[in-house]
Amino acid sequence: MTKEIVEAVGVLEREKGISADKLMEALEDALLSAYKKTQGAAKYARVEVDRDTGDFLVFELILPPELEEQLLDEVEEELGQAEVDPETGELREPEPPEIGQERLAQYKDQIDERDVTPHDFGRIAAQTAKQVILQRIREAERDMMFHEYQDRVGELITGIVQQSDSRYTLVQLRERVEALLPRGEQVHGERYDHGQRIKAIITDVSNQSKGPSIIVSRRSPELIRALFELEVPEIADGLVEIQNVAREPGYRSKIAVVSHASGVDPVGACVGPRGSRVRMVVSELRGEKIDIIPFNEEPARFVAKALSPARVREVLVDDEGKQATVIVPDDQLSLAIGKDGLNARLAARLTGWRVDIRSETEFAEEEAEMGYDEEEVAGRCAAILANGKRCPNASLPGSRYCGLPAHQALTDQDSDYVVPPEEGANGDEPAEEPEEAPAEEPVTEAEPAAEEPVAEAAEEAEQP
Repeated sequence: MTKEIVEAVGVLEREKGISADKLMEALEDALLSAYKKTQGAAKYARVEVDRDTGDFLVFELILPPELEEQLLDEVEEELGQAEVDPETGELREPEPPEIGQERLAQYKDQIDERDVTPHDFGRIAAQTAKQVILQRIREAERDMMFHEYQDRVGELITGIVQQSDSRYTLVQLRERVEALLPRGEQVHGERYDHGQRIKAIITDVSNQSKGPSIIVSRRSPELIRALFELEVPEIADGLVEIQNVAREPGYRSKIAVVSHASGVDPVGACVGPRGSRVRMVVSELRGEKIDIIPFNEEPARFVAKALSPARVREVLVDDEGKQATVIVPDDQLSLAIGKDGLNARLAARLTGWRVDIRSETEFAEEEAEMGYDEEEVAGRCAAILANGKRCPNASLPGSRYCGLPAHQALTDQDSDYVVPPEEGANGDEPAEEPEEAPAEEPVTEAEPAAEEPVAEAAEEAEQP
């Protein structure tokens, strides 16, 4: 039997990575506990297992009275005074002092020993050795599993559903490795049938007394990011990056993507040929809708895109409060807000801005009452476009205008109009005649110019 123990220890050291010395020390401690349960056992004893042959001996430790009293006093000081039982409120006496093997080993030269190995100790040792070895194998496997998964938090894993109840779903990752999918990390409306293969994100790995606990999630926004990285080669290669993800699990998600390589369309790369790539992600998410938004460093344009699929007419931004007022056509108001405010809520999460959505009619009434056309409105560019509306871009720091060259050129002018309203009309500048007109074509542009002096003379005649 002893030879078999040595061979078993060697196999565990090679296959499981368990140190032979630690296993032998654990075996000695287990044999000592088993010896103390036998009738007539010595008060102080130690067990020694030969590392080469596997033979084991039990030695009684004979302590001098003075040394025993000294060691017992030291142990009592460490145990402290009696404690109060929190349940009964009574004093709870400390456990009887017991001198540990490490403390006895320090005074080995003062302690005498004698062999007290029981004649039938082999049977007890065999059973104890078996239990210790099995326990150490389980502990080693748990430690290996913990060290394998503790650095994989946030990683996408694929598992097979084993069982499901009202508290959690058990997912098998590989042989003898299981993860928990709690009810709070499950998507509302999803069913997890036995044997079904699902993908999830590892959110937590903790080492508990019963073994490592692996928690996975189907609600995490990182699941969207990981699925796109799996399906889109440009994201895996770093050519396209997902800047942010906003998700309402089971209903809708929005992702903001940006390209780091010229000629690569980030939205097209994520959609894939005929929508094949995004379709695979939607299929894994059980039909959850996904909006892919091009990231823009300019807040007004980014917020407008984030409210897709609604069309946006104008965006007023407040850089200090990170608030954006969005004006949409009247027929697009409900689409921009979404059911129960879902679309607006996801847009706010995606951009990091507080989004206030107004219809054109509502905003026009407030504009007339409160004067939104003043220059101080939300740090906007003061340039007025050809359609009579203000530029929706944010003004540059220290400037009244945005970064467009045509708008910056207004700095030295008295007007904020990019195209003066009177230019080209019956005002100061008459329309020019063409330099060379073909003889066969009628000169249509010269006719208004000939009529203008007549109109001016008529107006002068009417004046008193």
